[in-house]
Amino acid sequence: MKLIIAEKPDQGSTLASVFKTKKHQGYIEIVPNDVFVNGAFVTWAVGHLCQLVPPEAYEASWKKWSLDTLPIVPDQFQYEVTRSKAKQYSIIKNLLNHPQVSEVIHAGDAGREGELIIRNIIRLSGIRKPMKRLWISSLTPKAILDGFRSLKTEEDTRSLYYEAYTRACADWVVGMNASRLYSLLLQKLGFSDVFSVGRVQTPTLALIVKREKEIESFLSEPFWEVQAQFNVEGKKYKGKWEKDGDSRITDQALAKKIAAFCEQKEAEVISVECEKKEYMPPMLYNLSALQADVNRRYKFSPKKTLDILQKLYQKGIVSYPRSDSRFVTEGEAEAFPDILQKLNNLNDYEHLFPLPNPSIQDNKRYVNDKKVTDHYAIIPTEQVPNLEKLNAEERKLYDLIARSLIAAHYGKAITEYTTVTTSVDGRALFVSKGKVQVEEGYRKVIPSQDKEKDPLLPPLEKGEKGKVQAVEVKESKTQPPKRFTEGQLITLMKTAGKHIEDKELEKVLMSTEGLGTEATRAGIITMLKERAYIEISKNIVYPTAKAKILIEAIGEEILASPEMTAKWEQRLKEISEGSANPKQFMEQTKKMIAHLISSTIETSNQWEFANEDKEEFVPRKSKQKRAVNLGACKKCAGRVIDKGSFYGCSSYKESKCDFTISKKILGKSITQKNVKLLLTDGATEMIEGFKGKEKSFNAKLIWDEKQQKLNFMFENSHN
Repeated sequence: MKLIIAEKPDQGSTLASVFKTKKHQGYIEIVPNDVFVNGAFVTWAVGHLCQLVPPEAYEASWKKWSLDTLPIVPDQFQYEVTRSKAKQYSIIKNLLNHPQVSEVIHAGDAGREGELIIRNIIRLSGIRKPMKRLWISSLTPKAILDGFRSLKTEEDTRSLYYEAYTRACADWVVGMNASRLYSLLLQKLGFSDVFSVGRVQTPTLALIVKREKEIESFLSEPFWEVQAQFNVEGKKYKGKWEKDGDSRITDQALAKKIAAFCEQKEAEVISVECEKKEYMPPMLYNLSALQADVNRRYKFSPKKTLDILQKLYQKGIVSYPRSDSRFVTEGEAEAFPDILQKLNNLNDYEHLFPLPNPSIQDNKRYVNDKKVTDHYAIIPTEQVPNLEKLNAEERKLYDLIARSLIAAHYGKAITEYTTVTTSVDGRALFVSKGKVQVEEGYRKVIPSQDKEKDPLLPPLEKGEKGKVQAVEVKESKTQPPKRFTEGQLITLMKTAGKHIEDKELEKVLMSTEGLGTEATRAGIITMLKERAYIEISKNIVYPTAKAKILIEAIGEEILASPEMTAKWEQRLKEISEGSANPKQFMEQTKKMIAHLISSTIETSNQWEFANEDKEEFVPRKSKQKRAVNLGACKKCAGRVIDKGSFYGCSSYKESKCDFTISKKILGKSITQKNVKLLLTDGATEMIEGFKGKEKSFNAKLIWDEKQQKLNFMFENSHN
C-alpha cells in the first residue's frame, strides 16, 4: 500500500478525487484500482508543519538578546513540529508507521519549498521507507493520472531538497544574527523597535529607500513650452516648438517672445515622416509577469494575485502558479488545439475565433523545451470552467491567462507613427506627432492599456501652407523619479541584477531569479508591510522612517546589496545541480556573519540619521510610551499628539474633539516638526512635491480658522 503526502488539504483532496475513496479524519483512503493495486492513503501537510527551532533550544543563553552572544550558529540545525499543526503531524506519522504502507509518494508542490516541506516531515518522523516523487504542473485528472503512472525516483529531486534545506538554514543564520545585531545597536541610539534583517527583504528594502532618497534630493526646475494651433489648407492640428529635438525652454521671457513672434504668422509643412512599428504578441505568463500585470490593471497586491491563482490551480483550471518560465514544452503545446476549442465554446471568447494561426507548435517564442526547467508557463488547462461559477476576481485572472494563450495565436500589431514638422515664418519649427493603427493583430485579444498620448493627425503633405491660429505658453516643472507600485516592486525584485556593478554577478542574478523566487516575492512584500518598513497607499510603495534608519545603518555592507543574493543564488543553484557542497556554503555564511558583526559594532558609533527620519520614527509599541506633545489643539483646549498612523487631539475620549492631521497628504510625509510649526505659527515649511491630479505642486499647510480645516498656501500666494 502507498502513502501519498500532499502539501495542502485541497491538493490532497484533488489528487484523491480521480479515484474511488473513503474519507477519514486527516486523510483519504483510495480503494484498490489499476494505478494503486493495493490501494493508497492520501494525507497532507498544512504548509510548513515543521520549523527550525529557536536559538534557546540549542543554548539557553541565546534566548536573551545580547551582543555578547553573537554570532549564534548551531553546530547541527534542528527542526520541530509547529505547535498549532501538531495534530496533523501526528496523523501523518501514524500513517507512515502503518504496517501496510510499504512506499511513500512525495506529492508536495513541484518546486524547492514543496520538496523541503514533505521531506522535513518524513525526516522528523524518523521513519525510513522507500520514496517516489510525484512531479506535475497541473491538477487536471489527466495530469494527476499521468503523474502517478510516471513517478520520479527519490534521487531525482534529492539535490533540490539539499538546496532548499541549505537556503533555510543560511537564511536563519543571517536573520537571527543580523536582526539582533542591528536591533540592539539601534536601540542604544534610542530607536526602540525590532529591526528585522534578511537576505532577500533587506536588499529589496534598500532599493525602495534608494528611490525615496532620489525623490527627496530631486530639485524641481520650472520650464516652459510653446504650443501652436495650425490651420493648413482647412486642416487643423497642434504642434510644439522645438530646437535641436528639445521643446523645453528654461527662460520664461524667451518662451513668451517666441509665442509673440508666432502670432498669426504664415506656416508651412516642411516634412512628414512616417515610421511603422511592429509589436509582437506578449509572451505567456510566469508568476512575476502575471502579478505585475494584474497589479497594473486591477491594483491587486502580489499576494492577493498568488492566492487567487492558487485557488484556480486547485480547481484544476490553470497550470502550476509559481512557475518562473514563460515557455511551454512541445508536449504541452500538443494540447493547445483542444484547450482553444473549449475556449471557443465560451461566449466571452467566441468572437476571437477562428484563430489567424491555428498552431504555434513550431513557434520558439512560446514553445521551447530548453527554456522550461521545473515548470512551464501559466496557461489554462484542458479543464475549461463555466465562467459563471468563478467569482469576479477569479474571472479576471482566468481571463488574462486565457487571452494570453489566444493572443499567442494572433499576428503582430502594426502601428504607423507620423511626425510632422511645421515652419512658422521660415524661422520657428514646431513638431506634431500622431499615430494610426495599421494592423490590429493580437490587440483584438488584448487591447492596449496605454493612454493615447499621440492624437490622430489629419492627412498632411510637405509644402502645404496655412496660418498659426493661436499660440500659448505652458509652464511645467521637471518631475522626480516615480515611486514603485506593488507590481513594479515584483518586477524590480525579478530584475535586481540591473542594480549590480559587477557584470558577471549581474549575469548570475539575472540567470537565477533576481531577489527571492517566484514563490516568495509576494511574501517578502507582505513581510515588509507587517514589519512596518513600507506603507502602501493607492498602490504606491512608501518606505517608513524605520526603513530609512535601518538602511542608513547598514550602509555599504553587502547585506543591503543584491550582490550577496547573486553569490548565494549561484552557490545554491550549484547545490541543486549537485556540483557544490552544502557544508562549504554554510561555512562561508558563518564567516560572512562573523565579519558583519565585528565590522558593524566597530562602525556603529559613526552612524548619523536625518532629523526628519528621527522625528518621524514611531516605535512599534508606541502606545506604551509617553505621547509626544506637539502643540495646542486648534479646535479645543487639548494637545496634539502622535497617535501612530496620524496626529490627533489627546482630548478625543473626553470631548470627542475630531482634530486630526494625516501623516501622508497627497503622497508627502508630514513630519512632527511641520506639525509643531503649524500649531505654533499657523503654517508649515514649504513642502515640495504634493501629488495633484494632473501635476505635482509645492505648498505650505495652513490652518483655516474660518473653515476649521487644513488648507494649502501655494508657492506664489501671499498671506
